[in-house]
Amino acid sequence: MNLKNTRTLTGMAILTAIVIVLQFLGSFIRFGPFSISLVLIPIVVGAALYGQAAGAWLGFIFGLIVLLSGDAAAFLTISPIGTILVVLVKGALAGFVAGLVFKALEKVNTYVAVIVAAIAAPVVNTGVFLLGCLVFFMGTISEWAAGAGFPSVGNYMIFGLVGANFLFEVLVNVVLSPVILRLIKIGKKDKKD
Repeated sequence: MNLKNTRTLTGMAILTAIVIVLQFLGSFIRFGPFSISLVLIPIVVGAALYGQAAGAWLGFIFGLIVLLSGDAAAFLTISPIGTILVVLVKGALAGFVAGLVFKALEKVNTYVAVIVAAIAAPVVNTGVFLLGCLVFFMGTISEWAAGAGFPSVGNYMIFGLVGANFLFEVLVNVVLSPVILRLIKIGKKDKKD
C-alpha cells in the first residue's frame, strides 16, 4: 500500500470515529424531539478531502449511529423499513452532495466551495428527511400536528420537526467554515507529501 492510500485510509478512519462520537454525544443535545447533528462538519471535511464516495460513507455511518442511538425510535414504530431507508439515505446523500458541490466549486474558490458544501449537507439531510416524512409517516405526523395545536401539517413539519434543528445545523456549518477550510488545506497539504 502506498503512502497516499495509507493517509486516505487513516484520515477516513479518524473521520469515521469522529462521526460516531459526535453523533452519540449530539444525541444528548436536543431541540424538541430531535438531537442536533454536529456530525455534518466531519462529513463535509471528509467529502472535500476524499471525494463524494467518502462523504457518502461518512453520511451512511451517521445514519447508522442515528438508528443505533435510538434517535429514530419514534419513526421506527411507524414504519421500520421507511425509517431505516430515510435515515441511511439522508446521511449518505448529504455527504455525497457535499462532495459533489465542493469538487464543482473548488477550482473557482475554495472558500466558496466549503461554504456551499457546508450549506448543502444540512439542506440535503433535512430535505430527504422531509420527503421521507411525506412518503412514510404522513398519517402519524398529521396526528402529531393536530395534537400539538399547529394550524397545518406543513407548519408542524417546518416549525415543529425541523425548523430550529435545521437553522442550528446551517449556522454551525457556516460559522465553522473557516475551520473546515483550514482542515481541508492541512489534509490537502498532507496528500501532496
